[in-house]
Amino acid sequence: MFDLDRRQTLALAAAALAAAALPGLAPGIGPGIAWAQATPAVPDMTIGKDDAPVTMVEYAMFTCPHCAVFNQEVLPKIKANYIDTGKVKLVFREVYFNKPSLWAAMIARCAPAERYFGIADLIFRRQMDWAAATDENVMVQKLMSIGRQAGMTDDQMNACLQDRALAEAMVASYQKHSEADGVEATPMFIINGVKVDNAPYEEIARKLDEALGA
Repeated sequence: MFDLDRRQTLALAAAALAAAALPGLAPGIGPGIAWAQATPAVPDMTIGKDDAPVTMVEYAMFTCPHCAVFNQEVLPKIKANYIDTGKVKLVFREVYFNKPSLWAAMIARCAPAERYFGIADLIFRRQMDWAAATDENVMVQKLMSIGRQAGMTDDQMNACLQDRALAEAMVASYQKHSEADGVEATPMFIINGVKVDNAPYEEIARKLDEALGA
């Protein structure tokens, strides 16, 4: 599990916001740009039936190795056994402990909403490639290659990563949920209001069954 105390978490989120846009990423975009005043919506990303009896909130960070393992090894079982059967609705909330986690989330959110989880899955699966880049521009180019697979153009992604209003709204949403739910590590889960730390599938399934009254 990726652990930081809450003060460190919020400080790093602020740092991520300050550097959300990469200089020189998109030609013609610079300090003089007039940012949009409207606050973009940052909806929860969900899968499953809205009226499912159990809601499972997942807090995860795209640069977190344990989150990637959960995405690849545990989530498919939860989806097959609980989400696809109408028992559980999953609410996915991004965590930004660092700049790259915010950039990755921006790429995912700038795609059409129906492609969000597909892009998120690719971001987690390729984490060892893009997140290991030591040059920030190389890292972003690797993230953009994932966006291209979802049909996004370079112009769309450049504009997205330079959208300070979106970055501000995403960090504000993260901070609100982080403070309300006490997010200090990733991945972290809340099952029908009860906080659950990262665990193997069998343990999380037991918690889901308890919430279902099974």
